[in-house]
Amino acid sequence: MPTSAPLLVMRDIEKRFQGVHALAKASLEVQPAEIMALVGQNGAGKSTLIKVLTGAYGRDAGSIDFSGRPIAFASPQEAQRGGISTIYQEINLVPFRSVTENIFLGRERRRFGLLDWSRMNAEAADLLRRFDIAIDVRRPLMDYSTAIQQMVAIARAVSFKAQLVIMDEPTSSLDEREVEVLFDVMRRLRAEGVAVVFITHRLDELYQVCDRVTVMRDGRTIATRPMAEVDKLHLIAAMLGRDVEAVRGHATGFTAAAGPAGDEVLSAEGLRIGRRVRDSRLDVRAGQIVGLAGLLGSGRTETARAIFGADPPDAGSIRLMGKAITPREPADAIAMGVGYCSEDRKADGIVPDMSVRENLTLAILPRLVAMGVVDEGRQRAIVEKFMKRLAIKASGPEQKIRELSGGNQQKVLLARWLCADPKLLILDEPTRGIDVGAKAEIQSLIRELADQGLGVLMISSELEEIVEGADRVFVLSDGRTVADLPHAQASARAIMAAMAHEDAAATGEVARG
Repeated sequence: MPTSAPLLVMRDIEKRFQGVHALAKASLEVQPAEIMALVGQNGAGKSTLIKVLTGAYGRDAGSIDFSGRPIAFASPQEAQRGGISTIYQEINLVPFRSVTENIFLGRERRRFGLLDWSRMNAEAADLLRRFDIAIDVRRPLMDYSTAIQQMVAIARAVSFKAQLVIMDEPTSSLDEREVEVLFDVMRRLRAEGVAVVFITHRLDELYQVCDRVTVMRDGRTIATRPMAEVDKLHLIAAMLGRDVEAVRGHATGFTAAAGPAGDEVLSAEGLRIGRRVRDSRLDVRAGQIVGLAGLLGSGRTETARAIFGADPPDAGSIRLMGKAITPREPADAIAMGVGYCSEDRKADGIVPDMSVRENLTLAILPRLVAMGVVDEGRQRAIVEKFMKRLAIKASGPEQKIRELSGGNQQKVLLARWLCADPKLLILDEPTRGIDVGAKAEIQSLIRELADQGLGVLMISSELEEIVEGADRVFVLSDGRTVADLPHAQASARAIMAAMAHEDAAATGEVARG
């Protein structure tokens, strides 16, 4: 690893929100041509530190030197021009514009005063080929999957020829092949002298590509170590601020079901949705967590959205509490007692500029209105009850939800549906992008809700979460339900065998038909 003068030095950075410390004497040092991991629980201060660096937030105290000179960027655009490109977890592009337009937005190529489309299309295609992606760059970005959109965002950032590239959870929407392509690009950047700050909650990824790791906790920098000198157990302990022995042996926050499942809450048979889902079936009973497993593109989210009325199925049947239903829009499903936390909480869940109070009560607002006026007393009582019940950490109900950590945002979304008293709660990647501490809290909460009689349908890409958390697992492959596994048979091996269409003996009870 290079031993030259640091490319970036952030010292004693302070940042407060409404008097609450988000950063307290935080620091970060990055060498030229190194990949630095930045880790910590949600709320540890990682994203805030990056936003201070790139000018999205002003700092209250501290100093920043970049490439040998003091800096104070006024905006992320100024930081980009100054040599720092950032790729955020939330895709920050224009979906209705073409892939080419998104890559060259704000720096379009011109010839004789006119936009040079042929040159831009060719350069965009060449750039994406570095990422092993061959697509029609003239088509709107929205035509492509979330994974492709994420890779386009990464390609755009890399194309600025920055000295430092910051990647905030860039792998959260990528499959294994795409992750390997991204890691190859990161290694190539390092070989070309570019430094990378890599933020991820997938700790295994750090050991594949990072040179050093910086750990943050409670707004402070706890340690910076060479990656080879710290094992995963000690890394988790540092993030949690706990003794290693207290972490050892901990897998998830799930516990075994408290008792037998109750009456049928949901039954879906023969669902067909466009070309993505051809024959999906599942059922959920009261007091039961049902896992929905499958590879990217297997039809998990499409099945969930069909049940919620967001994308009505082309064929098949859905029963709720024993009664046939045909939800044509989410409002229908909500009225029938279905809640849904989507995979992308930023795009489809929270309303970022609204308060915790407003976000939490959004689903029941019609119930709180009398004569066109919101009953603020009832609203406050409900918010206080669920903030306390779910241990939501915020300065108060009026704090903007965008200022909360990812784990606390997810708790607000759970509270939104719990206060509506649903019969069925659909959770699509409920712990995605959430640190190990908040993840265990949410997993424990999900089990508690099921033990109280709620039916839960949980989609997760983490096999460990499905294996330990689900009382029953349905496996989807190529738009079909290929296995129905009770908890005792739902091992990681059995689920993967089902995904791969291996012998039925390895997968337990294979789906009918």
